[in-house]
Amino acid sequence: MRQYVGLIHKEDASDYGVSFPDFPGVVTAGASLGEARELAEQALAFHVEGLIYDGEAVPDPTSLKKVLADAAGEELTTIMIPLRTL
Repeated sequence: MRQYVGLIHKEDASDYGVSFPDFPGVVTAGASLGEARELAEQALAFHVEGLIYDGEAVPDPTSLKKVLADAAGEELTTIMIPLRTL
């Protein structure tokens, strides 16, 4: 099963946001970390299903190691999100 890196975004008085380096513009948020993770799985699956429907290529997951290296010292909080489609 493919897994994609999700980046957790959290600021004071905000929900937990999740974005995906491999899918710019795909974001979601939840009141708790668990809810954000669940919604991230749904958002990822929905987006990938749309890519497939449109005949577009689904990118291979970027490794966590590469995502962290590309951060150039920026502090990141990450989670791995399984792709439950294809």
